[in-house]
Amino acid sequence: MPHSAIVKDNVAVITGGASGIGLAAALAFARVGLKVCIADVDQARLAEAATKLSSVTPATHVMTFAVDVSKAESVAELERGVRERFGGADILMNNAGIQPGSTLFAEPDNWQRIIGVNMWGIINGSRIFTPGMIARGRPGLIINTGSKQGITTPPGDPAYNVSKAGVKAFTEALQHELRNTKDCRITAHLLIPGFVFTGLTAKGRTEKPAGAWTAEQTVDFMLARLEAGDFYILCPDNDVPRALDEKRMLWAAGDIVENRPPLSRWHPDYADAFAKFVKGA
Repeated sequence: MPHSAIVKDNVAVITGGASGIGLAAALAFARVGLKVCIADVDQARLAEAATKLSSVTPATHVMTFAVDVSKAESVAELERGVRERFGGADILMNNAGIQPGSTLFAEPDNWQRIIGVNMWGIINGSRIFTPGMIARGRPGLIINTGSKQGITTPPGDPAYNVSKAGVKAFTEALQHELRNTKDCRITAHLLIPGFVFTGLTAKGRTEKPAGAWTAEQTVDFMLARLEAGDFYILCPDNDVPRALDEKRMLWAAGDIVENRPPLSRWHPDYADAFAKFVKGA
């Protein structure tokens, strides 16, 4: 049985909803009979996405909204628009994200934009939508899109890692707050995608690599794990078993416990130790 919030005539709001995982989620919700608001910064993609959604649900059940999630006032306008059109939200999927690449000592504008969209977008969405969702008095979901990179923090893209690490910490705090709020029937969940072939990860490729999931596969997995009640929705990859993801995450935590150098998994002095750890030796 689907999650109790994923029912006909409920309302789902999805940021970054004009493409990728966001659009796949919007289509899945629409097929169940939910009213859907997709929010994105790209007006042209929003129009194309609305056309796709209208092929599976009445156009009256589809709303689009141009939003910059890094700005609280823009997200507040989105929340007001959803209330005026649909009466409020039952599902909020804070999914908007960017990954233009980053280096540690580059100009700060790139860092500010990445953290603004990836982390502040989720903080803004959660803080602005949650009170109204609680007031509706019915089951609801807040799904925040994180990343494995926010847990294992591999070298090479520090601003993205910082933003997604913040999403993990914030979503954990959000769920703790929700479960300790009287009469609250909203739960928060951290979606942790693997390698998903979307515009964010394509990097010029036109065909999906064999190791990648589609956005639709990711959403199907997400819905199944929501039904099971998972908080951490850790998606596997086609070529990386879950057990290896778990080993990488445990090793990353072990850097602190064992007092190893930061990012020791990529340190040449620890290559053999990590290989043995993965094999369980």
